Amino acid sequence: MIKLIPPFTKETAKAKVQAAEDAWNSKNPEKVSMAYTIDSQWRNRDLFFTGREAIVEFLKDKWKDEQYYKLKKHLWSFTDNRISVRFEYEWQNQTTGQWYRTHGNEHWEFNKEGKMKFRDMSANDIKIEESERKL
Repeated sequence: MIKLIPPFTKETAKAKVQAAEDAWNSKNPEKVSMAYTIDSQWRNRDLFFTGREAIVEFLKDKWKDEQYYKLKKHLWSFTDNRISVRFEYEWQNQTTGQWYRTHGNEHWEFNKEGKMKFRDMSANDIKIEESERKL
């Protein structure tokens, strides 16, 4: 098993991105939160928060509203301890039933143990018909 810690190579950066995709597709907030430092700093669109507890709460709320969530992440670039990804995910709004495809970018910074200490995310939601789903 390869170690997913900095400094990253192309192989380990791609594996880190795949591990993140797999964790997020589990829709298990506690499991996802373990990839982050205790005091991880997040920007998610217009929300700013710090820490694993806040991450868990954010993800619980997110996946309550975003039904049938399916995510795909793609490595964009990397350096010694940073990775940037582009992503898309599809989901159905719990309240309205409207389907969406969300496109965005994330920038990650890791500590020496490979835990993410900083996550900066920007995204746009596009309304789609269920028949237009790709994921």
